[in-house]
Amino acid sequence: MSRHVSSLLCLGDSYTIGEGVPLYESFPYQAMQMLRRSGVPLHAPEIVAKTGWTTFELAEYLINHSFNEHYDFVTLLIGVNNQYRGLNVNDYADEFNFLLHKAIHFAGGNAAHVAVLSIPDWGVTPFAKGKDKQKIASAIDNFNTRAKDIATAAGVVFFDITTDQRKDGDEPAMLVSDQLHPSGKEYARWAAKIAAWIKLQC
Repeated sequence: MSRHVSSLLCLGDSYTIGEGVPLYESFPYQAMQMLRRSGVPLHAPEIVAKTGWTTFELAEYLINHSFNEHYDFVTLLIGVNNQYRGLNVNDYADEFNFLLHKAIHFAGGNAAHVAVLSIPDWGVTPFAKGKDKQKIASAIDNFNTRAKDIATAAGVVFFDITTDQRKDGDEPAMLVSDQLHPSGKEYARWAAKIAAWIKLQC
């Protein structure tokens, strides 16, 4: 009897695409590779994300496009562009709540099969040189707190990737050439969390 091959839908923005790295170094694809190596079969992830997307733009796309009826696992990482553009955190929370419940719907109503990743702090990168890094960090924390509260209330796991990213997010090895987006080395840490979570469910 053949083993079920799981499906994974990843919703987000440039961090989900893996801006500046080959597709196989993005966190969804690294998670897939980790799972396959450990004997857990997984289809190539379906990525619904675009560089620059806010919660509103992702929601608009989901409303206007058709998707598979069901995915085994869904990840959501969105909000950095809301913060970057100075958009209201309360609007973010409302839109994030909508997106999270769409994600749960995609996962067949199983909240335990949905994971939220925290928003990285772009303020620690060389790209933010000359900007108020403390102000950025405070805003990122505010957005992440709201996302975590909404995820927890919905019974969805919330992965904090920001704490570790802040420690070495300014190191050349952890960044791509734009000095803003993470390298495959940083994404590997996120992928390990996702792979371990999926493996526990399989």
